Amino acid sequence: MSDLANKLTLVTGSTKGIGKAIAEAFIDKGARVVIHGRNRAELEDVKAAIGAFACVDGDLGATEGCDSVIEQIKTLGQVEILVNNAGIFGVEDFFDIDDAEWLRYFQVNVMSVVRLCRALMPAMLENNSGRIINVSSEAAIKPQPQMIHYSMTKTSLVSLSRGMAELTKGTAVTVNSVDR
Repeated sequence: MSDLANKLTLVTGSTKGIGKAIAEAFIDKGARVVIHGRNRAELEDVKAAIGAFACVDGDLGATEGCDSVIEQIKTLGQVEILVNNAGIFGVEDFFDIDDAEWLRYFQVNVMSVVRLCRALMPAMLENNSGRIINVSSEAAIKPQPQMIHYSMTKTSLVSLSRGMAELTKGTAVTVNSVDR
């Protein structure tokens, strides 16, 4: 059995695409995977289809949604592996993106990670065990002119990950960012 056996693993944004594939890979290794999304009916369908342990719902782009996800996950036990995959992207002209859209990208792609790590990482540090994986993008280091708003959030995510990794020095908790 792998060292992931029975590890409570939260994968955000995991009802389709990369997030769903990540969840399936952890399930295949024996982890107890909790999937996340905004649509409860879709979550229940995906949970049954891939054999996830549980599901939690909430809009990670809002403080209240993050708080709800945190409360739901805490009823399931202590998260040992957190995969921050939820995110939004789009192709838009830089000059057409208003402040509200910039803030929406920052809330979903960066602040959701801050909020989840702030809530779940202290227990990992206390137990001297845990993994945090933040899904970034090559756009973090090679921004595209039609996706500057997205690229900025992914650059922030790489920096956030690096800073949190420094917080874990001397412990068995790791924080990494990976390009998708």
